[in-house]
Amino acid sequence: MATTDSERPVSLDDEDDLDALVADHDRVLVEFHTDGCSMCDAMQPVLGNVARASGVAVATMNPRDDPVLVDEYDVRSVPKLLYFEGGELRDTLEEGFVPTDDVLTFVGE
Repeated sequence: MATTDSERPVSLDDEDDLDALVADHDRVLVEFHTDGCSMCDAMQPVLGNVARASGVAVATMNPRDDPVLVDEYDVRSVPKLLYFEGGELRDTLEEGFVPTDDVLTFVGE
């Protein structure tokens, strides 16, 4: 797993990466996405904007990389956003493309 910076999302490979990120940051936004998904591709600039405009660590993960997480977080379509706060899953959003302002509202900014 790459280290987080405020400029862009990091890529997570598995449950261990996710657990480490959630443990290291009070607020975390994770987008499940797949390669070739046009809505997922459209979300990349949004996630970058959120990473720059908020105090939230932002990451992406391909559900194919960790099927256990797919079941644990009920990932049935992508993109799917998970918001963690204080080490706990607080909310999910599974609506396709979501504009920057709506994602910022979703994470409490």
